[in-house]
Formats: sequence, structure tokens, C-alpha cells
Amino acid sequence: MTDRFNLTDGTISHIAQLVQVAILTGTDIIDHMRMIELKLDENNSLVLDSEYETRFNSVIKDMLSNVQRQNGEEQASV
Repeated sequence: MTDRFNLTDGTISHIAQLVQVAILTGTDIIDHMRMIELKLDENNSLVLDSEYETRFNSVIKDMLSNVQRQNGEEQASV
């Protein structure tokens, strides 16, 4: 008999977010998917590892800051 696991809504939402990041950055979704770190919770569901989630959110925050800074620099040069 094999073990079966479900994805939580948060994990599914994160996968959708990874697809969006891949589209926006022109990167391969496979690379993003390989980096996901999941843990098994008490309900036999796969949830994002909290350290991974913190690192991912930090990277997204930095990416958005860089875009805003670049937009400000472009507007200043116009």
C-alpha cells in the first residue's frame, strides 16, 4: 500500500504564484518547482516549510523593490 498525500490550499496557491513568477521573469517553471520545500502536517497534507516560505517571500519583496526602483529611475530620466 502506498501513502497518499494532499496539497493544502496554501501549497496550491504557492504553486500558482510560482507560475506567475516564471511568466514574469521568463524563467522555467521547473526550476522554481524544484526549489519548493514541503513538510507533512498532522492531516497527512503537504504544506510549505516555514523557512522556505520566509526565504521565498523575501526574494519576492526584493524583486518588487528592484522593479519599483528601476521604474523610478526610468521616470526620472524622462
